[in-house]
Amino acid sequence: MAHTGTRASRYPRKGRLLRALPASIAVTIAAFRNWRRTAARRRAIAGLTVDQLRDIGHPVVDAPTLEIKAGLITNLMSMR
Repeated sequence: MAHTGTRASRYPRKGRLLRALPASIAVTIAAFRNWRRTAARRRAIAGLTVDQLRDIGHPVVDAPTLEIKAGLITNLMSMR
């Protein structure tokens, strides 16, 4: 009976590694450029005022607010 399976070589060919190297370098450079653009964009947005953010259509992140109902103080004083 004949075997039809293929055998993988024990060691990868050096040509494969050399061909993969430029691709991995290109991916690394692209990721670094993307990170730099994102960091610059965040720094630019952080320096804008609320009015400027509203002008460019960027959602303004408001500081957390505390909403107090009208009878809250009365209720708290009665629990005392």
